[in-house]
Amino acid sequence: MYQRALQGKEKAWGPDHSSTLDTVHNLGNLYADQGKLDEAEKMYQRALQGYEKAWGPDHTSTPGTVNNLGEDQGKLVEAGKMFQRALQGYEKALGLENVARYRPALNTIWNQGNLFATQGHLEEAKDMYSKAWTGF
Repeated sequence: MYQRALQGKEKAWGPDHSSTLDTVHNLGNLYADQGKLDEAEKMYQRALQGYEKAWGPDHTSTPGTVNNLGEDQGKLVEAGKMFQRALQGYEKALGLENVARYRPALNTIWNQGNLFATQGHLEEAKDMYSKAWTGF
C-alpha cells in the first residue's frame, strides 16, 4: 500500500513534497516493523535528506526521523549519536521547556535509556527513563 501511495505522490507532487516525504518515512516504519532494517534505513535516510532540504535541521520532523534511524540501526555508537542529534534538534525547534511535553522527544529520551541499559549503564538508563516518564 505504501509503495503504491509513494509512487502516486511522487508522480503527482514530486519526490521532495512533504506528503511524499511523510510516506517515505512511513514506509521506513513499516520496513522496520517487518525487520527489514536495511530497507528501513534507506527510507529514513531519504526522508531525512528531504526534510532537511525542505525545512532545515530544526523542524520537528527532522529529529523524529533521526530518532528512528538511531532506534533501528542496532549499532550502539551510531544510535547514541543519532539520539543526541535528535534531542538537540527537538530542543532547538521547541525550546527546552517544551521538549518535556512533546511525545516524540520523550520517546527519544526513552530510547536513549534503552541504549544505556543495553550498554550496562544502568544509572544513566534509570535517569533517562525517569525523565521520559515524568517529562523531566
